[in-house]
Amino acid sequence: MKQWSKLSKEEIQQRVLDALNQNVNYFEQDILGVPGSHLDEKVFYSDAPFLKDAPFLTSMIRNPNHIGCHTLDHSESFFSGTQQIERELIALCAGCILGADDEQIDGYVASGGTEANIQAIWIYRNFFQKTFHATPDSIAILCSEDSHYSMDKAANVLGIRLSKVAVEPDTRKLDTSALEECVKKGKENGIEHYIVVANMMTTMFGSCDHLDDYIQVLEKYQCTYKVHIDAAYGGFFHPFANPGHGLDFSNPRVDSITLDAHKMVQAPYGTGIFLARKGLMAYTNTKEARYVEGEDFTLIGSRSGANAIAIWMILMTYGSEGWFSKIKKLCERASHFAQQLHDKHIDFYRYPNSNIITIRANHVSKNLATAYGLVPDDHHNPNWYKVVVMEHVTQDKLEAFLSELD
Repeated sequence: MKQWSKLSKEEIQQRVLDALNQNVNYFEQDILGVPGSHLDEKVFYSDAPFLKDAPFLTSMIRNPNHIGCHTLDHSESFFSGTQQIERELIALCAGCILGADDEQIDGYVASGGTEANIQAIWIYRNFFQKTFHATPDSIAILCSEDSHYSMDKAANVLGIRLSKVAVEPDTRKLDTSALEECVKKGKENGIEHYIVVANMMTTMFGSCDHLDDYIQVLEKYQCTYKVHIDAAYGGFFHPFANPGHGLDFSNPRVDSITLDAHKMVQAPYGTGIFLARKGLMAYTNTKEARYVEGEDFTLIGSRSGANAIAIWMILMTYGSEGWFSKIKKLCERASHFAQQLHDKHIDFYRYPNSNIITIRANHVSKNLATAYGLVPDDHHNPNWYKVVVMEHVTQDKLEAFLSELD
């Protein structure tokens, strides 16, 4: 993993303000053709004195539109200053965290992990259609039953099939026999092309898939495939807790990755990240967006540049050493909690070094789950409740919960 250096508060502030000054200035310039503006001054005060020390709030008021994908050749020149910050963010996430070679990854800040996952599947559906003249019913998403519900959304929206593979209930590992049966039946039913979505920490269990399980079966049945990693939860955690994990761009099988900064990074909502190897974004180019400089390759279209700035500010505040330290602290807190559960003979699941601990529902009363805001796997018929050890989940809060747990 490559390192990145932290910046001081003053350096971050100056960098953001300099970038905003390279953007169009609706307050001072004669800009007549852009269907957008700064935030409404009657509601959002642009001259508030505290803004000089608040670069993120200033960027929200200046309201840069980051439509398009700025790692490609051309983008809207009105917002070139803050687009450069987004490019730096994409390079940091791809190269310093997820094992990519320099300048080999395209990407953008999405509305969230759901959009980023759909973006990937949209790309690969189009890839199979254009490269192999595939019909929609010959293409399927292949993932585990623990995968995020955005896979169901993607199959519905894009009109392709969805094949979910069972997992072993205690280990949350893919059932390899079920996987082979799934692909075998798919082949018999005309599915030739698979969009594999492997998990880097599932939402409910924090578990990770073994990518080779998918690859071995797909190659055995001579299926074509593309691989997407759903790291919406784990992308900013797992690489630091489990270095050398292989679910990143250091693995040549991996084509794209989703991240979600509004989870572990504590960025605002609307800060998902989509990353893909060079050349893949071309499969979702909406050439009809002719009035957009550089056209549009993204699912979302117009989006706030302030969100990219927020993620960049947080990561540059920590630097790689600070981020390692943050994740280590959460791992240690989660390990202590897991040991206490073990000592109390409470049935639970924890993937190695994960900060998600999922407890069997028979140990947790409904009142206790409500009191501590535990999330079930199924609100109608819970089998598990999860505890997520985040920054605000202190040792004192965990001890209080343990004292009431049977």
